[in-house]
Amino acid sequence: MLPFICGIVEGFYGRPWSMEQRMVLFKWMQSWGLNVYMYGPKDDLKHRLLWRETYSAEESVQLKALVLGAQERGVEFVYAISPGQDITFSSSCDLALLKQKLRQVKGFGCMAFAILFDDIDHAMCTTDKGTFSSFAHAQTSVANEIYRYLGEPPVFLFCPTEYCSSLCYPSLSKSYYLKVIGDDLHPGIGVIWTGTSVVSKEITLESVQEIQDVIKRRPLIWDNLHANDYAQKRVFLGPYKGRPSDLVTKLHGMLLNPNCELEANYIPIHTLATWYRSGLGGKGDESCRPYCPNEALNLALADWVKEVNRPLCPSRQLLKEEVEGQLRGKLSNVVPQNGNIEPTAEKPCTSTTDLLPQCSPSKEGKAGDVPSRREQIHERPETGTAHRSVKEEAESGKTQPSRPGDSEKDSPLSAPEKRGAERVRAGDLDRTKPLSGPSAGKEGCGVTEPDGAEGDPERGEGEGRVSLTGRTLLLTGAMTLADLRLMADLFHLPYEHGEETAGLLRELHWLKTYSDFVSVSKVESKKAEEWRARSCAFQLACDRIVQLYRQFISSSNRAIVYDLYPYLWDIRNTLLVVKAFVMWLDGRIERDIFSFNSWMNCFQWCRTGSAPVVLGVAGGTWIHRGGLAGEFQMMLPVTNSSELFNQPPPLFPTLKSYTIRPFVHEDKKALYSVCRDIHNTKSQEKDAADIDTDLIGDRFLGHFLTLCPDYCFVLEDEEGACGCACGALEVRSFLKGCEAAWYPAMQEKYSKPTARDNLTPTQELMMFFRQKSSFPDSLLYRFPSLLQLNVHPQLLDSSEARNLVICLMSALKANGSQGVFCELKASNKQAVELHVSLGFLELPGAEVSTRETVIFGRPL
Repeated sequence: MLPFICGIVEGFYGRPWSMEQRMVLFKWMQSWGLNVYMYGPKDDLKHRLLWRETYSAEESVQLKALVLGAQERGVEFVYAISPGQDITFSSSCDLALLKQKLRQVKGFGCMAFAILFDDIDHAMCTTDKGTFSSFAHAQTSVANEIYRYLGEPPVFLFCPTEYCSSLCYPSLSKSYYLKVIGDDLHPGIGVIWTGTSVVSKEITLESVQEIQDVIKRRPLIWDNLHANDYAQKRVFLGPYKGRPSDLVTKLHGMLLNPNCELEANYIPIHTLATWYRSGLGGKGDESCRPYCPNEALNLALADWVKEVNRPLCPSRQLLKEEVEGQLRGKLSNVVPQNGNIEPTAEKPCTSTTDLLPQCSPSKEGKAGDVPSRREQIHERPETGTAHRSVKEEAESGKTQPSRPGDSEKDSPLSAPEKRGAERVRAGDLDRTKPLSGPSAGKEGCGVTEPDGAEGDPERGEGEGRVSLTGRTLLLTGAMTLADLRLMADLFHLPYEHGEETAGLLRELHWLKTYSDFVSVSKVESKKAEEWRARSCAFQLACDRIVQLYRQFISSSNRAIVYDLYPYLWDIRNTLLVVKAFVMWLDGRIERDIFSFNSWMNCFQWCRTGSAPVVLGVAGGTWIHRGGLAGEFQMMLPVTNSSELFNQPPPLFPTLKSYTIRPFVHEDKKALYSVCRDIHNTKSQEKDAADIDTDLIGDRFLGHFLTLCPDYCFVLEDEEGACGCACGALEVRSFLKGCEAAWYPAMQEKYSKPTARDNLTPTQELMMFFRQKSSFPDSLLYRFPSLLQLNVHPQLLDSSEARNLVICLMSALKANGSQGVFCELKASNKQAVELHVSLGFLELPGAEVSTRETVIFGRPL
């Protein structure tokens, strides 16, 4: 028997690892000194559901190769089988089939086995009830017979049905089931245990002693600390924690059941090995010191940064030489020729002050004209920037205030034909020279650039590009130690966040709680200055995480990218909305703190995808299936249903980037251009609409932008504005404003068509300003607010349109709206499907302006 079993169990629900991934795992285990791998994926049919069937010839070849691959790396291969769902314990036929199956596996060279009876009902069939006095007697009878049949192998493990304290009836110390297991199970068989609960926050020496007294042997811990199969939106990159290394002398072994994604397990497995060596003691310098999770994390990160920057395909095969050559050409100043990158000398971020830098609120900048979408593509100037970290940027903001840039939408591509390119260099947020435009106003901090950067004739195309926010993002293509540290902080452990992430959540809660400091009715004060400074720092932190997403997606190690991309996309997508909402809070809240608290205190757990996870012990209130992204979503006003954020990421990782922010008046020209593009795509007629470029925008957007500018959010990509969501908080007041001011101004601007019948599309647009709009009181009673979505026809990612709607609904709800409606054309199937997916329902009884229009409503 091995002195102490320590390794990995592939025992999760979900897609099993591939053969190539398991070979990578064996290599890791050999390098770090782990000695056991247990094969037991729950979704392998012949492990669980079809356990009676033997392996085919092709399957036998693969499994034999797997056993040999583990043994060549010095790893003991343990084959686990789970017959408990439908086995008849008293059936000699079932017992013979079980022996036949394990005999076949033994022929592959496997000498260690496990029989699992976890996650099954306690009930026995009628035949078994006549043979065995209890469920425990039936299980021990089969386990003992199989153990003897296999020749009493040195490693034979048994997983009971009551495998943690929370599953014991009536309690651990009084469990009759476990008492029978301890008394009747052969003493050479090890017993698997997960701790106080299925996912145990801590495993103490006292709890181990308690189970040892009951089962009369040292337990082997099946540790689900990093398992994520119970929550599809969560992944855990934090260090092995909550288990003292002294447990090594008290346990039979420790097997970690990790994340379903192999590439997410580098840090968990690496730190488990450090824990194991610390428990053994006397082997190397590290082992002489008590186990420290943070130190173990630092060691793992230093190794992982090399692994992350290896040029690998999704299958973990090395990229072809010609691809590597191209990569080296692009990254010659960053990546050595062996494809690895050493950890940089930069100071790692270890506190919330790094993620949440202190910065000063901006002063009003001078606004200028914003070019249209077409002009932005062809006329945007080029500039270059010097690399600066977010922390340095914030610190310098004491003398030169900086504005949180829309980092994701800034692109290093200098030509429009490069739009959507999948492989770009990744890098840091930089400071640029102040620009006039939408970002120069009160929405954030000012933007500055080192002297001499603008108009430098030495700079070539592609070295930088100025966006509407005045920021440039340079991509280097290599992940740094600080990048990986931030990832481990974002996706830490099931019971706790990393320090920086926890600080970010606390900061959002503070901004939400004290947003009355910057409400419409409040005068400027030191509290308002503090709120804006902290808001600025929060936005910079969001920018940094969005930048991390782009940096990660551009990594040359596609195996890691494809495993972790959905999780980073989810948090990036959520932070785009959260940041836009925080920007909107500044100066737009109409209620005082007492009524405003009505929506701040109404948060409750989502009832489906974000329902609480009951893990057997009282955990933090944040523990729910939505993960970190879900916690940010819970702080938005519109959290009464989960369909809002139930959007899968694009199938393939993409660097196409967007940002969302509140509307400012300088956006009008660009949004009118988007509106024209939308209208011209639907209408082929070329008439007077082409002469007056404002007509279409005045018809569909102008009244919203003029009368309700606080309820408009702008969507931007690398080329500028590509959509907006506009709304009206009180439709009755909005319509009165249109009749009193907007319609008369438009009637003066556009002459009344002389024709009465057979109007052209242009004439129909003009006639809109001479028609009275109204909605029935029955509709406005339940849905007092109006919403309108306008996105460019070239926008392919529907998630960005969803984000726009979520931002607007959050703003409406924050100011007291209880419901929102919109008018859609029934023929616009895409728009209808989008709104239905966001929880809108058709209101068939509502009066509509035209026969083609359908009204959809949604409570808030």
